[in-house]
Amino acid sequence: MCELLGMECNVPTDIVFSFSGLRQRGGKTAPHADGWGLALYDGPVARVFLDPDPAVESPLARFVAENPIKTLLAIGHVRKRTRGPVCVANTHPFVRELWGRHWVFAHNGTVEGARKKKLGRFRPLGTTDSEHACCLLLGALDSAFPGYPRRPTELWQAVAELGGEIGAGGTFNFLLGDGRHLFARCATNLHYLVRKAPFGPATLADDDVRVDFSELTTPTDRVAVVATRPLTTNEVWTQGKPGELWVFDRGALRATLPSVAKPTPRARRSA
Repeated sequence: MCELLGMECNVPTDIVFSFSGLRQRGGKTAPHADGWGLALYDGPVARVFLDPDPAVESPLARFVAENPIKTLLAIGHVRKRTRGPVCVANTHPFVRELWGRHWVFAHNGTVEGARKKKLGRFRPLGTTDSEHACCLLLGALDSAFPGYPRRPTELWQAVAELGGEIGAGGTFNFLLGDGRHLFARCATNLHYLVRKAPFGPATLADDDVRVDFSELTTPTDRVAVVATRPLTTNEVWTQGKPGELWVFDRGALRATLPSVAKPTPRARRSA
């Protein structure tokens, strides 16, 4: 299985602290050594770093960890291969353009039967079921709306329903970003926290690093962080329930929606 990392904020923030913890899980404190990726949004456009090497050994990961790049939305991933070879094409997160903005997707789990489903206009570049599921999800959104929905809640509900439909075929923990929202679906294991005033110190679980956020923030700052497993040892993380979708916007949890497959209607019997 893989591990996910997401961050969504109300002020530009760097992800160095959280990424430093995730990076250790890419081959040192956990066996997710089959590549890593990180997407950092600048408005509707995502700057994406991908490397099939273990994150803990990657010079590119070291560069990202040592050079703060501020963003309002970030999605990261460390991979433990289950389907498809270790290569850049199979490294998460995956990025596609839809409605004039980048959509970023990262997955943890295996979606049985995803490749058997018919795709829309999006096509995979690699061979993972994860990327196929990404293309399915975005293709369905493309078919459902003529453009970016004016009512955000319509988009939230669509992502939740599609997550349930696609996730019915396996384990579908995922993060999805559109440049504004961070969507996080829990199938088996996902956690989040929201850092806000009063800020305090935080200590990484996987590295000997401690940061006092009260020295780096203002009273109005708000940062939501999502991870497969809690990244820190002295903060309170909320564990997700299987089959629910979180929606984060401006550093706050805006909605928790059911994300489960709808039951198939039974055929009516004739009298």
